Amino acid sequence: MTSDWIFRVLDRDLKCLAKQIEAYEDEADIWKLAPGIGNSPGTLAIHIAGNIQHYIGKHLGGSDYVRDRDAEFSRRDVPRSEVLEELDAARSVLQAGLAEVHDNTLREQYPEKVGAFLSVGQFMVHLVAHLGYHLGQVDYHRRIVAGQEALPGMIAPAKLA
Repeated sequence: MTSDWIFRVLDRDLKCLAKQIEAYEDEADIWKLAPGIGNSPGTLAIHIAGNIQHYIGKHLGGSDYVRDRDAEFSRRDVPRSEVLEELDAARSVLQAGLAEVHDNTLREQYPEKVGAFLSVGQFMVHLVAHLGYHLGQVDYHRRIVAGQEALPGMIAPAKLA
């Protein structure tokens, strides 16, 4: 595993998340909840954007981002354009933050205790899985609530080349 590989996967999946949000024909659907689902796609996108800006931008890239995790889960009816702007900001921070991470950095201790002290590499693997988990939730929500087909090739390995 290399820092470049981690960047490519996170960047690909952030782009995919933005495409999922864009794919809703009715913007209001990104805020709808289906039975048994506690977070809307809008909420998940804002959460992922805050997550990346905090854990990568602030702690690895040295940005001055101040996370408001409670607001990530309480904001509602944010215009789609703002949600997409937050995802774009996360991609920018991702690029700047991971530019500071080199392969040897992956073995160092991550600067914030996240339940336990992990290496940067271990925590980056967690962030990849976390983003993928929420991306799948958004995809299924879009198909269930909006009745749309899957967006083919969104996470194809070829997109990492």
